[in-house]
Amino acid sequence: MANTAVADPESGLTRAQLAQRYGLRVAGERPSLGEYARRLWAYRHFMTAYSRAKVASSLSNTQLGQLWQVLTPLTNAAVYFLIFGVILAQHRNVDNFIAYLCTGVFIFMFTQTAASNGTSAITGNLGLIRALQFPRAALPITVTLVQLQQLLMSMVVLAAIVLFTGEPITFRWLLLPLMLLLQTIFNVGLSMVMARLGSKITDLKQIMPFVMRTWLYASGVLYPVALLREHLPGWAASILEWNPPLVFIELARYALLDSHQANLVSSPMRLWALGLFWAVVMGIGGFVYFWRGEKEYGRG
Repeated sequence: MANTAVADPESGLTRAQLAQRYGLRVAGERPSLGEYARRLWAYRHFMTAYSRAKVASSLSNTQLGQLWQVLTPLTNAAVYFLIFGVILAQHRNVDNFIAYLCTGVFIFMFTQTAASNGTSAITGNLGLIRALQFPRAALPITVTLVQLQQLLMSMVVLAAIVLFTGEPITFRWLLLPLMLLLQTIFNVGLSMVMARLGSKITDLKQIMPFVMRTWLYASGVLYPVALLREHLPGWAASILEWNPPLVFIELARYALLDSHQANLVSSPMRLWALGLFWAVVMGIGGFVYFWRGEKEYGRG
């Protein structure tokens, strides 16, 4: 009723008509999906600069500084090699187990850290959210960009490991940037989903280590997926082959490891189709899911 009442006797216009005439909108109103995407694109320079600053500051107080971006996955790979390669002797089931393991660890950690850090993308930046008006999706995107920059440095080390262990350079190496692009899109969408969930479920950050550890063991990082097939029903093994980290890890191994070509979990064409599927579904789905909660972030 209030909006239909005449607000300006001189012009005879209602409040809604006056707001439309002067371009006024409800404070905090969620923009349309297309308008939101355009606003987000306008903040692309902010996101790249902010992610670079986060990378530079994250390890600035340590003696080795940004070397930890490489040492962390290498240390994880060394521990896993000791347990699964030496103690459990999985190297007998895989050709060039060191390169196989390092590829899995490096690629999985990209998704792992994007998902884990995405849970606090909103809750960890409440001061910024309440002080400035900008598309909140910039925050989970920045989380993924930070992890991407760290991964790119690690990929130089991974390439050296692959060559040192006897793998040749092939034309398939040129496919690696495409795989990383698909995984980055997937990680952005996943980070957005986790950011919205993390803003609602405050204990989610405590649960994530257990979730990611389970996901690690189901992603063929440490041992061949064929071992899981031997202990799982056929339908469960088929579902396992759709596991997104497994798909991206296998695509990376397909590109880098000539010794792994005969042991891929699926054909290269099917892996690429699954990688594209997950990038599109999670990238678009995560963006829409995050956009629908835009008005909720920073309140309470």
